[in-house]
Amino acid sequence: MPTAEPTIFERIVAREIPATVVYEDDRIIAFEDIAPKAPVHLLVVPKTAQYANVTELAAGDPQLLADVVAVAQKLADRYAGGQYRLIFNTGHRVGQTVFHVHAHVLGGDQSEGTLGF
Repeated sequence: MPTAEPTIFERIVAREIPATVVYEDDRIIAFEDIAPKAPVHLLVVPKTAQYANVTELAAGDPQLLADVVAVAQKLADRYAGGQYRLIFNTGHRVGQTVFHVHAHVLGGDQSEGTLGF
């Protein structure tokens, strides 16, 4: 459910806040995370603010969730050799800080310990 104040992601979609956009279509935007946790750390974000987390998205628009996953794969193919982690945080106690559903695409050289969590 949308909040009274626009989320940072809504502001990025509206181009009120700059981001390094790596993919965009009419329903999804993807950009580099400003605090990366891996050599490749991208966020794949539905443009709608209707869903706060992945469970709401799956129930409300399963096709959009499938499209988010497909975009994540395309980006992983391009930026991480096709190998990646796809993470959806659901709830503040597990690290969700923006309550606008989004997927983290993390990739890189695990031999260097960058994805060893």
